[in-house]
Amino acid sequence: MRLRIPALVISVALLAGCASLPPATDTAATASLQGDTARPAQAQGWVRSELYFGVGSEDGPSTRSQTDAISEEQWRAFLDAEVTPRFPDGLTVFDAYGQWLFRGAAAPNRLRTKVLVVLHEDTPQRRADIEAIRLRFRKQATGHQSVLWSRQPVEVSF
Repeated sequence: MRLRIPALVISVALLAGCASLPPATDTAATASLQGDTARPAQAQGWVRSELYFGVGSEDGPSTRSQTDAISEEQWRAFLDAEVTPRFPDGLTVFDAYGQWLFRGAAAPNRLRTKVLVVLHEDTPQRRADIEAIRLRFRKQATGHQSVLWSRQPVEVSF
């Protein structure tokens, strides 16, 4: 006796063989953030502080005396003595160019600039550390009138 299998059953069987299961999830490739108090896996209440330091000689008309340039050695000594002890967990420095218009000046002053970026907890102690760095640069290192401080809230994870 010969069995006849209907064509529809064969077609369904063949199509079922073409279907595939979704790929297995590789749990070993999933990152797991681990942190400690200095470098949390995720943190709230942190800010990004940017400090703008003029390090080149000021160029441009002004009724006040111009400030001398700060050498790379002087900058590194300032960074090592004043910034790193306050923020030993890390920081970033960018070389930049800056210009601004002093009150009453006809043209902007221009100079080489260092931009210091520090991500830190938004606490009174950290704000005092930033202010101390600004004060030391103005009074001790250069005689500049100001160090620009910009800050904004950030979400961080390490």
